Amino acid sequence: MTTAIRGAAVAPAPLNVGQTLLRYLALEGVDKVFGVPGGGLANLLVVFKDERAKVEYIVCRQETGAAYIADGYYRTTGKLGVVMVTSGPGATNALTGTMSAQSGGSAMLTITGEVAEAYLGKGYLQEGMDTGLNIDAIYTAATATSAVIVDASDFQTLFEQALRDALSIPRHAVHISMPNNVSAEPVPNLVMPKSPASYRATPQGAPRELACQTLKMLLSASKPLVFLGSGSREALRNPATLSDLTFLLERYGIPVMTTADGKGVFPETHELSLRNYGFSSCMWPSQWMAPKDGAPYDGLLVIGSALRGLATNNWNAILLPKGPFIQVDLDQTVIGRSMPITLGVVAEAGAFIREMRACSTDFPPDERQAAQRKQVVREIKQQSSPFLYPKEYDSDAAPIEPGALVRVLQGALPKDAIIMLDSGNCVSWGVNCFVVDPPMQIHSSLAMGPMGFGVGAVVGAKIGQPDRTCIALVGDGAFMMHGAEVSTARHYNVGAIWVVLYDDDLHMVTQGQEYYFADKTDPRVWADLYRLGNPDLAQFAQGLGADAYVVTSPPELEKIMPEVLAKANGEHRPQVIVAQVNRSAFSPYFPPPIPPH
Repeated sequence: MTTAIRGAAVAPAPLNVGQTLLRYLALEGVDKVFGVPGGGLANLLVVFKDERAKVEYIVCRQETGAAYIADGYYRTTGKLGVVMVTSGPGATNALTGTMSAQSGGSAMLTITGEVAEAYLGKGYLQEGMDTGLNIDAIYTAATATSAVIVDASDFQTLFEQALRDALSIPRHAVHISMPNNVSAEPVPNLVMPKSPASYRATPQGAPRELACQTLKMLLSASKPLVFLGSGSREALRNPATLSDLTFLLERYGIPVMTTADGKGVFPETHELSLRNYGFSSCMWPSQWMAPKDGAPYDGLLVIGSALRGLATNNWNAILLPKGPFIQVDLDQTVIGRSMPITLGVVAEAGAFIREMRACSTDFPPDERQAAQRKQVVREIKQQSSPFLYPKEYDSDAAPIEPGALVRVLQGALPKDAIIMLDSGNCVSWGVNCFVVDPPMQIHSSLAMGPMGFGVGAVVGAKIGQPDRTCIALVGDGAFMMHGAEVSTARHYNVGAIWVVLYDDDLHMVTQGQEYYFADKTDPRVWADLYRLGNPDLAQFAQGLGADAYVVTSPPELEKIMPEVLAKANGEHRPQVIVAQVNRSAFSPYFPPPIPPH
């Protein structure tokens, strides 16, 4: 006889593994699951069919796209992104999106089906366990947790562990595989928890002593700086935590910058914001860290960044202050990993900021010094543009300068828009040229940089936030990889918007090869090696159910934006804008001097 424990209740009737799985998803607030069905999920699909009023299974067009959609859904809702796909190639297709979520700190659960255990090792169609394909080993190498449910009695232990890992801090991607027969087996002695608090807890702590020590060290510098990564995004979504950080910066006159993938976690129009550093950096941070004259930069506090290559311009020594270098992260494995630090603090970002605010009563500001620092920031902003190519940003020429395209979008989008950046030159222009203040959000996948992320993620964003404008800035190569998800959006009446930078080329590769490996004997050789065949992407998008537009100049784009927004948000129709951009416009990823091209 099973005895109930505190915080749990005995299930009223025997439930099988699939039914129990849906009960756990309900506890986590999950009512959307993304994927592509198949035979390895047959019994689980029956459960989803029977309980479709509680959890909607959104059928995507390809499993990688499903994972990108789930990632976008998590990023904009905070709810666990769930992917459910079949065995064999279904599981391997979903791997790229799952791996990207793991690298980017997104909470994702990928469920892959498997052939029934009676057929394992016999070469059954799409088997991924006991033949040449070992799905569990692949996902073990790419996620925080991977497990195979081989018996109903194992389900609760292994599934709860997956949820713990996915929804801890930092967030993780996890994987569960279930042979088809197991999902239909009753769970023995089932005791269902009443809430997630019965099986998982979220880290919330920060050491007060080290928070005070950090503040003291930072204030010992004459020219300190705060550097925020994407690991601080969730903490700073809390208005009280953002207010505490803003108070500290304003009280002491300390400027702040973010990584590219942390862009927008702090309002970029704030007087002390230097916007983003690293990949496609704003022009302002370098003028604070390495001024031609004036006081040297001599103190850095990093919160929520692993200081990867793109966050640091490949660990450029300009980031090393002539004074204390403090790194705060809940993942102790990244502290001091890539750059030498003075102090490392293992702490949750929000708790650490709140503890520093509490400590600030012991550290009265030097009003004169704070005012001087604010004046230096003002002068930096007055004397230089934040954009690498300001003339192109202001241009109305045709074909469209990519920076000018962002300028038009910036003016047309509502203040709470959600922007998804794909990988390639598009993310470079978006990071350099968009100006983001909350509640506007901007997301990229720069930890791994998969093409197609933004193409799918914008669908998940709009599903999660149907009342907000959700737009993706993507390249033509990425759009052809995963543009089929436009059909997913049309089928489910999702008014996502795609803006495709059309240059008929894999242009980041072309420009990178030309930039680093210019061929003096054949200066134009790289220009034609990675062309895409001049596809008609407007016709492609229309065939998938979108309203499509082709624009060749900023005024044309500006003219159609009211119609695009009305159809996306009012009529719930997907919108695709094919923008013909200047092929000779070098991406901000490749800073001057630019070789002849």
